[in-house]
Amino acid sequence: MEAPAAPHNPAETELIVNSPEQMRELGRRLAKLLRAGDLVMLSGELGAGKTTLTRGLGEGLGVRGAVTSPTFVIARVHPSLGDGPPLLHVDAYRLSGGLDDMEDLDLDVSLPESVVVVEWGEGKVEELTEERLQVRIHRAVGDTTDEVRHVTVTGLGERWASADLSVLAA
Repeated sequence: MEAPAAPHNPAETELIVNSPEQMRELGRRLAKLLRAGDLVMLSGELGAGKTTLTRGLGEGLGVRGAVTSPTFVIARVHPSLGDGPPLLHVDAYRLSGGLDDMEDLDLDVSLPESVVVVEWGEGKVEELTEERLQVRIHRAVGDTTDEVRHVTVTGLGERWASADLSVLAA
């Protein structure tokens, strides 16, 4: 992973990820910054690497169960194997009604004791908390052979105001 340029905002960093393994490693590094109550919103085209990043998060958090796309079950809880928080992995792709649809999942109840990762969450979960990480993954559209991803990680709210997200590029 490489950081192309120094970000202007200390709560934002941009990275270039060259392979699925590097995306998983980014997830493992990101897990070191997370704690119970954190919301991570992932966005990117189909096949961008959202679930691969979440798989690395699960490894970094030390949770039980294989992290796979929860597209058809909407949400999956992965309990911690140690004393860390569980990972709640949500795929909001099939949900069209914003927070109204999300209320059925009781994310507001789960958020304080879990790390909640929501794929396709933009426009759907922002009302849960002003303090969240937004991870945007961009890839070349149409070229399925290109492994390069441009990842922007932005911390929003007081929780992330002084966070040094540049450690993700290490």
